[in-house]
Amino acid sequence: MNNNGVTGTLDTMIIGGGQAGLALGHYLKEQNRTFLILDASPRTGDAWRQRWDSLRVFTPAKYDGLPGVPFPADPLSFPTKDDVAGYLEGYAARFDLPIVNGVRIEHLWREDDGFVAASNGRRWEARNVVVATGCSQAPKVPDFAAELAPSIVQLHSSEYRNLGQLQEGPVLVVGLGNSGAEIGLEVSRSHPTVLAGKPGGEIPVKHGPTAARYFLPVVRFVGLHVLTLNNPIGRKAAPSFKAHAAPLIRTKSKDLAAAGVRLVPRVAGVEKGLPVLADGTRLEVSNVIWCTGFRDVFGWIDPVMLDGGALPRQRRGVALDTPGLFFLGQEFLYAAASATLPGACRDARYLAGRIPVPAHREAARAAA
Repeated sequence: MNNNGVTGTLDTMIIGGGQAGLALGHYLKEQNRTFLILDASPRTGDAWRQRWDSLRVFTPAKYDGLPGVPFPADPLSFPTKDDVAGYLEGYAARFDLPIVNGVRIEHLWREDDGFVAASNGRRWEARNVVVATGCSQAPKVPDFAAELAPSIVQLHSSEYRNLGQLQEGPVLVVGLGNSGAEIGLEVSRSHPTVLAGKPGGEIPVKHGPTAARYFLPVVRFVGLHVLTLNNPIGRKAAPSFKAHAAPLIRTKSKDLAAAGVRLVPRVAGVEKGLPVLADGTRLEVSNVIWCTGFRDVFGWIDPVMLDGGALPRQRRGVALDTPGLFFLGQEFLYAAASATLPGACRDARYLAGRIPVPAHREAARAAA
């Protein structure tokens, strides 16, 4: 018996209970599959709930729903992170998805014709396993951050919640992606703010309901259907897309300048406890917020199932060298939008049709 109370080996084990895992769970439940979702968070939706207080999603509500339940908001509005968290929690409850919260898998390996996942002395067995841990697994901070003076408050964007965490004095925000721009604009309201980095482009329209009606549908179409690994355009764009910050969507360079945020070159190191820019300038700051992204962490997966510690060879989330192993929700897994709500749902629907049906179920289906 598995630790979840299910007798025997599960059909499918989904590791990760965010939007990707929930969407796949919905499709598997429609197929009457035996599956379980294992999630490290105490509550469904915590991955959103634990972001900074003022965060709003960039996609309009009409694109934020999971299969079977539209997002309960004005279609052209942009939900808060707590709205999304509550929606995900309610979604799991509505469909009675089998989720075990508070389980961080420590080791996943192949055994016989299936897989075993272990955590804190417990184990789960399944014929198929889907790694749906997303693309925000571990904060990425440069090694030289440890050399900053102890008097400087340091936070990664995943730790930042609000202005109350900062001490008096200037703030350095490192990284000019969307998180850096949004947080930089917020902290500039109460602190002198410097933002280090170079944007990866900017969406050429003002973000808001008008963009949601006319422009963002085009962006969504491109992200789902044009920039994919299925065509030369997408394959050429993928490495650059993963390596650089996404184009600024809501807060643009001109907004930062108007708020008095000073844009400076990238941070290259530390000198005498203070951050130093690529041009040699040393910054006298009291706070540093690292908006430097995340890195995948697959160290808990048996190395024989990976490609040098990274995502193995796969096509649309189906591992090519390990039958029964699947991935979902990672950056540019299949398309530029794969890590977004619309992209994860589309990829989940695809995987639900590719996960093998147990032989006895297939036989019963054929007989019917």
